[in-house]
Amino acid sequence: MEPLGRRRFLRATLAGSTWLGPLASHLARAAEADHSGAPARSVIVLWLAGGPSQLETFDPHPGSKIAGGTRHIATAVKDIFLAEGLERVAEQMASISLIRSMMSREGDHERGTYNLKTGFRPDPTVTHPSLGAVACRELPVESCEIPRHVSILHSQWPGRGGYLGDAFDAFLTGDPLGPVPDTRSYLTPARDRARVDHLGALDRTFGRGREKRVEATLHRETMRSALKMMTSEQLKAFDVSLEPQATRRMYGETPFGRGCLAARRLIETGVRCVEVNLGGWDTHANNHQFVSNNLKILDPAFAGLIRDLRERGLLDRTLVLCMGEFGRTPSINPAGGRDHWPGGFSIALAGGGIRGGRVVGETDPDGRKEPASQVQVGGLFATIFTALGIDYQKVNQTPIGRTVRFSEGQPLEKLLGGS
Repeated sequence: MEPLGRRRFLRATLAGSTWLGPLASHLARAAEADHSGAPARSVIVLWLAGGPSQLETFDPHPGSKIAGGTRHIATAVKDIFLAEGLERVAEQMASISLIRSMMSREGDHERGTYNLKTGFRPDPTVTHPSLGAVACRELPVESCEIPRHVSILHSQWPGRGGYLGDAFDAFLTGDPLGPVPDTRSYLTPARDRARVDHLGALDRTFGRGREKRVEATLHRETMRSALKMMTSEQLKAFDVSLEPQATRRMYGETPFGRGCLAARRLIETGVRCVEVNLGGWDTHANNHQFVSNNLKILDPAFAGLIRDLRERGLLDRTLVLCMGEFGRTPSINPAGGRDHWPGGFSIALAGGGIRGGRVVGETDPDGRKEPASQVQVGGLFATIFTALGIDYQKVNQTPIGRTVRFSEGQPLEKLLGGS
């Protein structure tokens, strides 16, 4: 049913029943949150570094030769199936949509990562900004005293500001149980203040007669921002130990689970983009076992994030992406692994601006034919930017005067929706 029809149905047929009232209220809130129609204001990227196998995650083909014995499970949406091991994510399927026909021309890890994090193939003449950098640039927030672009458990190639500038690079941090890097001074408060005062005096002396050159370095603004962050109460957003134990268990007591929980806390504070990295998907050998181990981490974290965002009324303004740089071959190699496969892999999307419970594209169960309804990376990014209320065709100018758009694709209207 369409969102309005679903809400009307729930209110008309369930709300009057005493014992079904709580269920009706919960489902109605979920429908409204998932399909408010307003653009998302933040994005959380669950980055599966190494290239996850679509056949053991979001696009199973049970009983076929290419499945290699992988079984599927039903989800909360009729006729949409996931691979075994994603049972909790399956429960949240009404809020999640899948693209099963992603197409890329980059089968190398570094180049594929660049492609899926920026929407463009690597180009020696320009460095494109990552999704998070664009979100921070186009969705400013005044009250955020901590970095607005954060990478937790960062991969080898975290999001960069590209031609938008280094100010939009991701702030890199590790397991949220540990301290936030570079935010605590090892000096006494008095000694620390004295050093800042001395640096200020030196800066004023050096700046005499060369103010424009000094301001161009942005080091003063960098210093002010760093000092503000080090003393900000908003740093507590990184601290997942402040959450109830039940919430932490819901996400899973793993670094990745804690990273997803921290991501929710950070976007509540005003952070525009959080990337949480889960590595270990480069399964050239023993694919099924490695994927199975990773799903034990991914499943509770991904599902817990969707559920938590919904229950807090944040899902309608937060876009969640779960993806890697490419997929894995339909064939299984002699080492029991799957190799790089950029020609028909899967991505999951959920949250603000995205209609849940839908599937775009279809892959061949024999692994021979090209996927149906192919989606290029540019189209994915045009869809993401549209969901965020960002003009994907906006023309930008690089520092050397080159004009570049945010995306060269067209949005997938099937995934975009409102009330």
